[in-house]
Amino acid sequence: MNFVNKLLGIPDAAAAHALQIDHMLEVVHWFMLVLFIGWSLFFVYVLWRFSARRNPNASYHGVKSKASTHLEYGVVIIEALLLLGFAFPLWAKRVANQEKPDLATAVQVHAIAEQFGWNFVYPGPDGKFGARRINLVNGTNPVGLDPKDPASADDIVAKNTMSLPSNVPAYIVLSSKDVIHNYAVKHFRIGQDAIPGMAIPIWFTPTKDGTYEIVCAQLCGTGHANMVGIVEVKPPAEHEAWVQSRLPAPPAPAPAQASAAPVPAKPQG
Repeated sequence: MNFVNKLLGIPDAAAAHALQIDHMLEVVHWFMLVLFIGWSLFFVYVLWRFSARRNPNASYHGVKSKASTHLEYGVVIIEALLLLGFAFPLWAKRVANQEKPDLATAVQVHAIAEQFGWNFVYPGPDGKFGARRINLVNGTNPVGLDPKDPASADDIVAKNTMSLPSNVPAYIVLSSKDVIHNYAVKHFRIGQDAIPGMAIPIWFTPTKDGTYEIVCAQLCGTGHANMVGIVEVKPPAEHEAWVQSRLPAPPAPAPAQASAAPVPAKPQG
């Protein structure tokens, strides 16, 4: 298997669920090849069988055999079996019946799209995402972290670079600051819209270390082609080091107040 996928240049799978999708693509392409060869042979036969040389006089009765009708019914039945036997079960397994990972052990990331880039937010050591306010968004606070919320003090914000540990479930919540975008990573066989005003979760388990391209798969404006990010899949220890290196610096302690000079006692007189 995967011969056709490699022939077509489909990138190697790098997520746990990707092989299921690749298998479906392989089956569909083999079926398409069989149909192409079959109909091509039938077309050549028709050109030969009903050529003017073999049929100098026109036939006003047409084809009386029902073989072509049975053939068409057979193709329809095979396509229905392909849909019901492969596509629907795959969709149900991937979308409808797949349980969310345990958030206590999964890597959680909020991916916030904008024209034309990605903002990735990780919770800090407290494991909590801080509050975000749209009115606080500016050049130095691209996701609007609320400084009044203690949980936001240790949140990590990375621009266009996402880090994930290999063989650990990833739970990503997508949203957008402006227009509809789409988080798509071909090697993960993942694609999901990021819509303003909505928090849309996706989850998968990356399985191969490497650097993969994140593209926006929705036309989102004049800079759409430049909206490219990367996701780095690395061993868990390296991912943890990456997170630690990006933790916000702790606030500087408040300067100690100088103690008041003692007031000399008045002499008794």
